[in-house]
Amino acid sequence: MNDSLEITPAGLTLEDVVDVARGERKVTISPDLLAQFDATKAYIAEHWMHDQAPLIYSLNTGVGSFKDRRVDVADIEQYQHNLILSHATGLGEALARDVVRATLLLRLNAFAADVSGISSELALRFVDFLNAGLTPVVPCKGSVGASGDLAPLAHLSGALCGFAEAEIDYRGQRLAAAEAIEQVGLEAKLTLGAKDASAMLNGSTVSLALAVLAVADGENVLRHADLGLALSLEAMRGEKDAFDPALHATRPHRGQALVARNVMSMVGQSQRMTAAARDLVFPGEDRAPGQPASRRVQDPYSMRCAPQVHGPARDALAYVRGVIETEINSATDNPLILHDGDKRRAISGGHFHGQYVAQAMDFLAIALTDLASICERRIARLIDPVMSFGLARNLASGTPGLNTGYATVQCSLSALVMENRTLAAPASVDSIPGKGNAEDHVSNSTWCARKAAQVSANAATVVAGEILVAAQALSMVDDIAAEFPTSGPTQALVEALRDTVPQRQDGDVWFAADIERAQVLLESASLLDVLDRVGVQIE
Repeated sequence: MNDSLEITPAGLTLEDVVDVARGERKVTISPDLLAQFDATKAYIAEHWMHDQAPLIYSLNTGVGSFKDRRVDVADIEQYQHNLILSHATGLGEALARDVVRATLLLRLNAFAADVSGISSELALRFVDFLNAGLTPVVPCKGSVGASGDLAPLAHLSGALCGFAEAEIDYRGQRLAAAEAIEQVGLEAKLTLGAKDASAMLNGSTVSLALAVLAVADGENVLRHADLGLALSLEAMRGEKDAFDPALHATRPHRGQALVARNVMSMVGQSQRMTAAARDLVFPGEDRAPGQPASRRVQDPYSMRCAPQVHGPARDALAYVRGVIETEINSATDNPLILHDGDKRRAISGGHFHGQYVAQAMDFLAIALTDLASICERRIARLIDPVMSFGLARNLASGTPGLNTGYATVQCSLSALVMENRTLAAPASVDSIPGKGNAEDHVSNSTWCARKAAQVSANAATVVAGEILVAAQALSMVDDIAAEFPTSGPTQALVEALRDTVPQRQDGDVWFAADIERAQVLLESASLLDVLDRVGVQIE
């Protein structure tokens, strides 16, 4: 995307954040907003920057248990430096580049309401970092998501200010912050004024950055899960009635109906999902040629109840998106400098608390864990001729026994499902008091978001695996089932997959590479583009 994104009080969408975090979209900031920042800063300087001013938390006082200790005006600049130093206690490996870029953008956008009291110079430093590709090295652990993501944001802030202790990733090299900043032609040292440091540190913005990307990835997983479902249904000659719109109108949940519509848009015209096609004897069936199949009546839950499982995940993600988009456009530091006409007043509150993000991320993790679980059950059916209604055992090609087929593909994907079940245990209900019990209830939002991101990544692999395995199942019976063609949309999907992953008809291969190729297709959403070209849009 070539057009730049302007930061204004109007706010951002989730897609805007993803575009900057992953698409390298440039950022600008409204000149009017910069002028507002300067006006608020001038008010602070005129009315509160003297040693007889009323105590205002973190502006002219210490923080935490030092909230009633005045910081002299002469020490304000040093105080900004010390505040960042004292909070730079991050631990663990560095956050991914897209997460840090999202954090930079989201922290900048949190200032757009002009209630944080920051300088225009500080706002422009965020813009410069994003546009120059300077990515602060930010450890992923150490925040409890209460008074904001203090520790990771301190590392980010130290890098913005060129601290000697901070590091920046620039063009794949991990450099001292000052060195990286100077390489792009900027002045390394950034002088901070009253409120600048606490404005950077407050707010659960790292949690939010992780959450934004997890939501975007999770929504992509959900759309592709319906693709895998459609392919599996055709491969196992499933019953379409369970997806009839009239049926779903009697239980009118939005997500459930949406999934049923998606599936029918792909397999509604399939001849493979008919009673006549089920009479065809597949290689793994214990049935004599010409002997009709037992009446199907209804399919197992992982097939028949898929709308009732995929659907709740859809509705959960819709709720989560609403929470996260509200957070994207919220001011989250403390105190906030509110406008009363030409005057300002500082009010201490708790907008930095990450419980909204924490609970939303736990919800996302639970929803995607269950989605991956039902997808894995269909994969398990596809490799078992008893449960797949006659597909070859393990979908093994070549000589069975000499070749093992897809059994361990299913096993590895089941390992991700089990990992997700552990990660889906809610962390937003956990709290350890800190800082002399001033923070006596914390959100744990950063860990909730990190878990959710891992669950989303695992679910993506499981869904890609179902697409891969179901396509193999369909390809293996192409010849014997030619008189009962699959639908046009699913044929297009399999053909597109075959451009990247050939049908495995000559025995075992290095299956990890096939899984990875299928996952790349999912992440790029190119299969959705294929469907769009044949007139099918997956909602």
